[in-house]
Amino acid sequence: MASTFPNPSSLIPLTPATYHILLALATGERHGYGIMQEIAALSEGALRLGPGTLYSTLKRMLSDRLIEETAERPDPALDDARRRYYALTTFGRQVLDAETARYARLVEHARSHQAPAAGMRLSAGEKA
Repeated sequence: MASTFPNPSSLIPLTPATYHILLALATGERHGYGIMQEIAALSEGALRLGPGTLYSTLKRMLSDRLIEETAERPDPALDDARRRYYALTTFGRQVLDAETARYARLVEHARSHQAPAAGMRLSAGEKA
């Protein structure tokens, strides 16, 4: 019996942790600490996941089939055998793409509805 996946849009909006983990894995598989480092780099230090948040989110993402644990390992001389490596699944990529498109629509909406800062008029009752 073939397994079925839900519509990727049914899982959005994603939590910031889930979205950033998917982004971190979009360029290749990583172990937990590598994911934490990539998220810190992607967010320019604005988001730092602790181990508890990271591993509970990874567990949920494995259950939702957004990611998978990989058996492939880098050179054993350069790696710790206890590390678990994670990779984005095809379904995870679809969910990442759906959430990224949602963010793009929100950004476009925000940009198209921003009033120019100079010469802005206040509504009645608003204070400067």
